[in-house]
Amino acid sequence: MAKPTTKAELKEYCLRRLGKPVLEINVSDDQVDDAIDYTLQKFQQFHYDGCEKVYLKHLLTQDVVDRAKTNTNSTSDAGNDIWSEANGYIEMPDHILSVEGLFGFTDKGTRNMFDIRYQMRLNDLYDFTSTQFYNYYMVQQHLETIDFLLEGMKPVRYSAVQDRLYIDFDWSMDALVGQYIVIHAYRALNPDTWTEIYNQMWVKDYASAKIKKQWGANMTKFTGVQMPGGVSLNGEMIYNDAVDELKTLEEQLRTEWELPPLDMIG
Repeated sequence: MAKPTTKAELKEYCLRRLGKPVLEINVSDDQVDDAIDYTLQKFQQFHYDGCEKVYLKHLLTQDVVDRAKTNTNSTSDAGNDIWSEANGYIEMPDHILSVEGLFGFTDKGTRNMFDIRYQMRLNDLYDFTSTQFYNYYMVQQHLETIDFLLEGMKPVRYSAVQDRLYIDFDWSMDALVGQYIVIHAYRALNPDTWTEIYNQMWVKDYASAKIKKQWGANMTKFTGVQMPGGVSLNGEMIYNDAVDELKTLEEQLRTEWELPPLDMIG
């Protein structure tokens, strides 16, 4: 059984599946490459095995903070109004599909003796044998609630087209040079690194159907042409069969393999 591990092997697998070398598959190499690239892109964006959850650490340098605080001015068509917009973003790698959020910016350390966490450990946790853990747990939850009410979640906006993560907070006050921010995101898997992607059943089925559709589209101009021996070409039938296969695979992708949407809370 063929197990493609490269793009070239997947290409040959799909062509053999359509009848090569018994049949002549009338598609160019570029058309086959386009079909496979489209299949891999759709697999990365919608299939739960095509991406991974990651936590990215980003250092806020002086250059990053200065750029984020810089305003961009624009003038309206009438030429009378001037609009200013702070940059307020950091550059992201081009393989990031989406961003879920950021970890809190508040310092949870206890290096300050006047910190409430330090005082609680000093006065209440001197002897773990006589301390009820449920009380400690409830106090920690209460502190987290206070922190959430006072600090809240930093709203973010991410555009995969721009590769920019906009953080909507006061960059002059909240952003500290030398501070790390941790980004919760989803990253597309590179098939050249994780070669098992080329052997996924859905990838092989969809890529074959895409090539078949292109083959049928190329052959439609020869529909009804009589070949030697009385055989006639029917590219429209090949095209319609491929369209039906792609429709089934699209539905399968969205109902069986796609990650479920997040619930709306609030």
